[in-house]
Amino acid sequence: MGNRTSPWDVVAAAVTGRRSWAILIALLVLTGALIGGIGANDSAGQSPTSLPTSADSAFVDDALEQFPNSAVAPVVLVVSRSDGGELTDPDLASAAAARDRMRAVDRSVDPALDVAAVPLETAPDKRAAITPVLIDAELSGFDLSDLVTELRSAATENQPNDLTMQVTGGPAFGADIANSFSGANVTLLGVTALVVAALLIVTYRSPILWLVPLIVVGVADRLASSIGTALAQLTGVSFDGSTTGITSVLVFGAGTNYALLLVSRYREELRHEADHRTALRHAVRRAGPAIVASNATVVLALLILLLASVPSTRSLGACAAAGLIVAAVFVLFALPPALALCGKKLFWPYVPRIGDRDTTTDGVWFRVATGVARRPATVAVASIGALAVCAVALLGTQIGLSQSDQFRVTAESVDGLDTLAAHFPAGRSDPAVVVARTSAAADVQRALDSTAGVVSATEVGRSDTGLTRWSVVTTAPPASESAFDVVTAMRSELANIPDADALVGGSDAKALDTRDAASRDRSVVIPLILLEVLAVLVLLLRALAAPLVLVGTTVLSALAALGIGSWVSANVFGFPALDTNVPLFAFLFLVALGVDYTIFLVTRAREETPPHGTRTGIVRAVASTGAVITSAGIVLAAVFCVLGVLPLITLTQLGIVVGLGILLDTFVVRTVVVPALFTLIGPRIWWPNSIDPVPTQREGVRAT
Repeated sequence: MGNRTSPWDVVAAAVTGRRSWAILIALLVLTGALIGGIGANDSAGQSPTSLPTSADSAFVDDALEQFPNSAVAPVVLVVSRSDGGELTDPDLASAAAARDRMRAVDRSVDPALDVAAVPLETAPDKRAAITPVLIDAELSGFDLSDLVTELRSAATENQPNDLTMQVTGGPAFGADIANSFSGANVTLLGVTALVVAALLIVTYRSPILWLVPLIVVGVADRLASSIGTALAQLTGVSFDGSTTGITSVLVFGAGTNYALLLVSRYREELRHEADHRTALRHAVRRAGPAIVASNATVVLALLILLLASVPSTRSLGACAAAGLIVAAVFVLFALPPALALCGKKLFWPYVPRIGDRDTTTDGVWFRVATGVARRPATVAVASIGALAVCAVALLGTQIGLSQSDQFRVTAESVDGLDTLAAHFPAGRSDPAVVVARTSAAADVQRALDSTAGVVSATEVGRSDTGLTRWSVVTTAPPASESAFDVVTAMRSELANIPDADALVGGSDAKALDTRDAASRDRSVVIPLILLEVLAVLVLLLRALAAPLVLVGTTVLSALAALGIGSWVSANVFGFPALDTNVPLFAFLFLVALGVDYTIFLVTRAREETPPHGTRTGIVRAVASTGAVITSAGIVLAAVFCVLGVLPLITLTQLGIVVGLGILLDTFVVRTVVVPALFTLIGPRIWWPNSIDPVPTQREGVRAT
């Protein structure tokens, strides 16, 4: 019987043949039509949605719609003297004038709910004064940011030089967060493209080759952004600026990695094949399955995020999964035709030629792999021990940032809160909200008054449906650990009141519910991701021992990255804690993207093992993939670090942890740990199969 033609043979022939340009043109036309039809992604103007719909504080939001004043929310004007002295009567008059100017701004508030100005409240030490100004509670994103900017301009108009006017409160924090994403898409895309371009130039050592993969991945990113918009329209899932920012980083990072793998294999094939289209066809045939396998692994891991309870986590899973599918499609169906059109001259001035040095038996990475194979036990113990030490740094790491710790840059909402907290109860800027049945109002009032940390509990309204609402001021700074303790205490006290159905909401309760939901998601999603990665590796390698070893090393590497990343975050950058989303997202990206490099390495090892044996096979695999894995790792780590251009601590921390983790995975796990373990375990690594050749003599590490 003749040789069977596999589906990959058909695909490789189609995307590298003389008419492959038609596939490229068709893909570009389809992309243009989709981008034009769907429109631009405006998610940067949306506020993050992290509150689970099943949380108590979410039920409070629903209940508040039954009250006549539910359509408004207060921003707080904080007035103090620049010299820290007591406010004088002229100062208070200036503060009242600032309040009136803010009230004159169009705030989309029903006049029936905004009939009179609230008098200034002076602090006990007379060094600060505050007053609320009501705005439309439905505003969010850039609409909210624009209004708060206008209110701040009104407050500081004709401001005396010796007074400080600051606008803070819950809506002001939301505005500052939305404003942090102003121009985020353009900035992030520009910096990411520059970083990738610089690293591709260094990697390829060619003044023109880098343009082709960069353009292909850049177009894929634009299409992925539009598809994210379509998903939002079809599913109702909202995508915020952080979601699209992370997705763009993933598309550029993973897409560049796939391109590096394909071009590296293409360069290698040109050393054995004179015709560039034939060499490219072999490269697609041999690299394509690894690209699809690695892409499927990451996409499936991202889709597991749809099981999370935090809405922003689910939206990231959907948006990023779609983006990575687009990246793989472009690398497999747009990049090969583009390379085929350009020919071998694209590699100028280092055009590969037949007979060039074989990297599988020579070069830096061959010498590194050979050294590891000579002393596998020593190398394995030392490297695994070092990773374990890094992982220990994770113990005692604080999880959860307070509301005032969200920004790396100066934000007026944070500064205003600090001023307010220095002269008033810290919770005065953003009171908690309690809703209960009116029939139990007296018991609820007594319970709130007796709760530790509560400064005042004021009944602020009753609904026609038999509900009563309280505004509760606490001593704790918003979204701090002490604020969470007060919310927990209130919930505990109120739970003992029969038939009250009392619920605690507000910003502090939402932050607590979000943190608890994130903790729940970590305990559910992380094990499922590990099982998914293990299943993919078992199917890909048709073995059990190797996947278990690879998943174990990947988990250790991820924990080490979280440990050293949290240490760097706290001790180098001075961040007080890791944000609630960072551990889950970092673990997901480190495990899923780390498996990319695992698949690149181990599929090559499985290819080299039948003719050479396990020990020599892993040496040849490291030697042949070392350069591309290193280049891909550096590119991906640098791309994640680009998240630091945005002023939110969350994204900076994610960039730190994932960037360090990818470097650990690239230079330690794939280069040292995995080869050492494969050498130690030997042919049993492929259990229950045996793919080693029948040995005719003792196997050495030098390739035949």
